[in-house]
Amino acid sequence: MSTSTPVRPLRLVAVTLAVVAAVGACGDLHAPDSRTGAAPSPPGASSPSGTSSPSTPGASPYVEPGAGDGAPHYGENNAYRREGDMAPAHAKDAEREAARIRPVIERLWKQRKWDPAVVRTALLRLGYEEERVTQDGRRLGGTLTVTQMSPRWKDDGYVTPEGTRLALRVRDHACVSGFVQKSNVEVRVNGPYPETGCLEPPYGH
Repeated sequence: MSTSTPVRPLRLVAVTLAVVAAVGACGDLHAPDSRTGAAPSPPGASSPSGTSSPSTPGASPYVEPGAGDGAPHYGENNAYRREGDMAPAHAKDAEREAARIRPVIERLWKQRKWDPAVVRTALLRLGYEEERVTQDGRRLGGTLTVTQMSPRWKDDGYVTPEGTRLALRVRDHACVSGFVQKSNVEVRVNGPYPETGCLEPPYGH
């Protein structure tokens, strides 16, 4: 008498193997995202640039590369703070003037003198002349600008900190700028700004 092969045990083995295969595949890496050509980032991982991945839920589709705070149109909105280019020869001239100004400003800081009138007098003694500009922005002569610090928002209104900002136009495309205040002092070389010339513009344009 012939015996037939049990059917139910074979089915049970097949189902068991299928379940094991499905569970084993849970830890496998998935294929690269066809939209980007790269494997998806692990959950919670940040991109090399420090900004959110475009596929992150809630991320702005308008974030520009290099945006400082990830805000839309960051580069466009902060173009007024972008320094102009300097030719190497002009930058060298500006460095030479910065070397004259820096020790004067640092000496005033050590003496705790950062009032605009005091700073202006000290810099005029170096032979500079204050820059004169018409209301429409046309320059009439001079190269030195000395002014108070930019107002800043504090508590419920704007306040103007103690201290002085300074700028010297060395060439049409080369400047020296800086500041002296209670906490610190700085003198550096930079290209001119689109709207404020050699004087560094404040934030919050």
